[in-house]
Amino acid sequence: MITVDAVRSAVQDSVEDIVSDLVELVALPSVSAASHDQAHVRASAEHVAGLLRAQGLRSQVLSVEGADGVQGRPAVLAHVEGPEGSPRVLLYAHHDVQPVGNPAAWHQEDPFVAERRGERLFGRGTADDGAGIVAHVHALRLLRELDGALPCSVTVFVEGEEEVGSPTFREFLDAHRELLASDVIVVADSLNWKVGVPALTTSLRGLVQVDVRLDVLDHALHSGGYGGPVLDAVTSMCRLVATLHDEQGDVAVPGLVARPEAAPGFPEYPDSQFRADAGVLDGVDLIGTGDLTARLWTKPALTVIGMDVTPLELAGNVLAPSCTARLSMRVAPGQDPDEALEALTAHLESRAPFGARLSVGATETGPAFDGSASTPAARAAAWALATAFGTEPVEIGQGGSIPFIATLQEAFPEAQVLVTGVEDPDSRAHGEDESMHLGDLEKVVLAEALLLARLGGAVEAS
Repeated sequence: MITVDAVRSAVQDSVEDIVSDLVELVALPSVSAASHDQAHVRASAEHVAGLLRAQGLRSQVLSVEGADGVQGRPAVLAHVEGPEGSPRVLLYAHHDVQPVGNPAAWHQEDPFVAERRGERLFGRGTADDGAGIVAHVHALRLLRELDGALPCSVTVFVEGEEEVGSPTFREFLDAHRELLASDVIVVADSLNWKVGVPALTTSLRGLVQVDVRLDVLDHALHSGGYGGPVLDAVTSMCRLVATLHDEQGDVAVPGLVARPEAAPGFPEYPDSQFRADAGVLDGVDLIGTGDLTARLWTKPALTVIGMDVTPLELAGNVLAPSCTARLSMRVAPGQDPDEALEALTAHLESRAPFGARLSVGATETGPAFDGSASTPAARAAAWALATAFGTEPVEIGQGGSIPFIATLQEAFPEAQVLVTGVEDPDSRAHGEDESMHLGDLEKVVLAEALLLARLGGAVEAS
């Protein structure tokens, strides 16, 4: 048996090593988007495999072919056998990252050179999901050093294509099902309530993403010579997009699931705190009806995330013949994403302005996740988080989507799935100036080590 104090002391002594490993991960520009050099993703996978191999795990870099025949990006699969009869635990993270966005918007010269400013480490991948990787690596290292071995059988799966929708995730599960099958699955890729307050995520919205195209002419026309009887495609698209929300800002697509009240156990989220967390400008109203947490976690949301429009420097006095917009819709738990896609498509088709020719193509769909904070593993996680952070964890939902979690739940229905937080509201994952709060990183490592020890019966709850 080991003590909580022994684990806490070991984590405190390891803080600089933990931060150093995170800095090294940031230095690997493992952007999985196809427009970037995939050699960096391979290098990142090899690096993570080495970190896990150093902790005594059998570690491999693997990929599988997807349903479309395209080879997936490299993932890391590592395993160590625990005592006979001990629980099987799967630890998930991902080593790929988002593109940097606008380099000029970062407050550092190179987003892939981590910078420590105050209590935070800045750089692409610090929070999403470098922190999850180092939490797994160092929790395993500390338990081995303190007790000579791990208290349970552990498989670590570090994916390399999460940021592009996990296209070969299902095929990877099928190919390595025996090794991945687990009693408890820990996904270190979510958000804490705020700095110093941990959270367990028990609800995630699903995702439907489509490209919508409108065609009104077979070629561009002089806007003065022909404008008036014909509405250009860009303005037509604006009119179509405007039908997606009602006057209060709620999504106006018939047939979508919506839960307007916060789920029992979810915390209150004051408007003022949300405005501060999100950086909403003074005078800009919040939209939608119902509880704020419901608007974030259990009601649909719909956003235009891209549109093909002539840039200002190339603009001429012409009527655009066509326009394409990319719509990202988050769907509530309990909503089948295929049904949501049908509902969105039907809405768009029925509202094409002035007979414009419309085509809709799905680019991505992903299921929502409905979990529980009352399973034995969740109670063990709540104890570990409370012990590490010094305050009780909050049960939350997430407005973002992690579709593979529902896939894991479907593939291993007997497993207890835990979605734990590494980020905080100011981590700015996917955006410029992404960062990780280092005080919380220390607590995350401690919490995971305590959780594994508790699951394996190697520590007693105080």
